[in-house]
Amino acid sequence: MTTLGKKLFFDPRLSSSNQISCSSCHDPARAWSDARPTAVGHDHQTGKRNVPSLLNIWAMDPLFWDGREDSLAAQYIHAVSDSIEMNQNPDALPGKLASISGYNTLFARAFPDSSITLGRIGQALAQFQRTIVSRESDFDRFVQGEKQALSDEALRGLHLFRTKARCMNCHHGRRFTDQKFHNLGLHYYGRKREDLGRYNVTGDPEDMGKFRTPSLRDVAYTGPWFHNGLVNDLEHAINMYEHGMARPEPRPSMQDDPHYPVTSTLLKELDLTKADKSALIAFLRSISERPRRVRRPELPQ
Repeated sequence: MTTLGKKLFFDPRLSSSNQISCSSCHDPARAWSDARPTAVGHDHQTGKRNVPSLLNIWAMDPLFWDGREDSLAAQYIHAVSDSIEMNQNPDALPGKLASISGYNTLFARAFPDSSITLGRIGQALAQFQRTIVSRESDFDRFVQGEKQALSDEALRGLHLFRTKARCMNCHHGRRFTDQKFHNLGLHYYGRKREDLGRYNVTGDPEDMGKFRTPSLRDVAYTGPWFHNGLVNDLEHAINMYEHGMARPEPRPSMQDDPHYPVTSTLLKELDLTKADKSALIAFLRSISERPRRVRRPELPQ
């Protein structure tokens, strides 16, 4: 099934134009993202959100910046059907793949018969995506007892990460994420670039402007960062956190708006020196491993 999922992942025929595959946005050479501020999809349309890396996607729950999906096997439907992304009619996809003789053989090998369904496409894609994992980093080797695996600067960065810099409030655990949703003040409420994040899924005013905490595994290679790809430099990102992130004030017409998004109280102004920032970056690099080469498969004819 993994072989089938890999072929589907790299096949642009999942899109209506036959030009956009899952790998168009989730490129293994770019840490399974696309190194763009926001996604570019069907007919060169630009989306409003940054492409999350698929590294360790099997451990993420829920999925997407706004947590709209819980199932890894079902999440591909969102990208396939989105008019800005792959612009494919999902109901037409099984028949389209069935007309490619090679896929009938692959599905017959992966499942009890050669029948192609949306569910089976999702299962195969999910099985392949479970193989997309971070490699062992310097930090991992340090945790395993190799005391020299971290430089003195990275070790100091680890201490800052856990204390003064307050990073660990949201970025903790093996994947460096609490898997929760927080408001960083980057919602552009009532403005042209407005994106209310989790609220669009739940309808709960408490979720206004909240987005999922991304994993920091391999963070040195997954930029640009934030849900809107706002910054492409780690020091810039740290500077934003140092100032307590964005804290937009409501305009006069919004003073009495009870739904105006409030930046998370977990975020505080910091007092980081230039040496502190360099140490933090050194630590972030220590939990990052260069993207591995992935051989693209030959597609069914």
